[in-house]
Amino acid sequence: MRSVVTIGGGTGQFTLLTGLKKFPVRLTAVVSMADDGGSTGVLRDELGVLPPGDIRQCLVALAEADSVMRELFSYRFEQGGMRGHNFGNLFLSALEKLTGSFEEAVRVSGSVLATRGTVIPVTTTPISLVNDAAEGGRGEKAVNDRPVRDPAALRLEPAAFANPRAVEAIEQADLIVIGPGNLYCSIIPNLLVRGVAEAVRRSPATVVYNCNLMTKAGHTDGFGVDDFVRSIERHIGEGRIDFVTFNEAAPDADLVARYAEEGTPVRAPSVPDRRHLAADLLSRSAPVERPGDPLRRTLIRHDPDALAALIVRECLKGV
Repeated sequence: MRSVVTIGGGTGQFTLLTGLKKFPVRLTAVVSMADDGGSTGVLRDELGVLPPGDIRQCLVALAEADSVMRELFSYRFEQGGMRGHNFGNLFLSALEKLTGSFEEAVRVSGSVLATRGTVIPVTTTPISLVNDAAEGGRGEKAVNDRPVRDPAALRLEPAAFANPRAVEAIEQADLIVIGPGNLYCSIIPNLLVRGVAEAVRRSPATVVYNCNLMTKAGHTDGFGVDDFVRSIERHIGEGRIDFVTFNEAAPDADLVARYAEEGTPVRAPSVPDRRHLAADLLSRSAPVERPGDPLRRTLIRHDPDALAALIVRECLKGV
């Protein structure tokens, strides 16, 4: 069975894993640990735990337990002192306190959810994403809410070393899949962890980058596929990406107009070549709205099945 390692965080990695788990591959998700917003941020501050949010999303994406358990881990309290907290986040944090190990908490949660794959935090060091070029740019949420004019000003504090399990998975992978996701807040934080970019460079694996559908105002204004690729390869080495998936279908004009202040559709490559994999990757289904969820779910997003099928067909040549 071929080994596929995904690197990312947030809803982009959730979407990718939801599609890939339907294929006969051995999945490992290497997950960003820079999240500090919402329920995750409160738990970090009040309990001193590692951020559970992105990990929890990956566990749910890979879950093969019954639907009640998957819904339970996604349940968000709407009232009282627990308002805004996600049950899965609380479960992971309680397990970390009980076992003294966040990795053990992730392992036990994976058993409870019967995940078809392994979820690994990219580092077990408590870190913050910092933008030295923006006033008040400390923490992923702050970086996300402020312009990123100089990507070189992004760093982690403290400097963190990669989880050895993440490095081993990357080095032994047949395929490494990066993205989709927020470039500076979900993808790059993984590559800033010492040892991750180096492991990608050393690995004999094929590397595919899933380009975003939309730009993000203040971060990637005017970006095309080429710009996103350059941003990733600035960390892992020029030419290290073997394939790039990108959407060739036009989003609904009404939706594009609604999100005009937040971003625009990503431009196609200036000179398409053999590594560019174009397809209709747009989801036509409505996002699942969960009670109490403070996040706004975009209507312009990847179709998990179309994305996964493209990757398996073109990058693994079928499995």
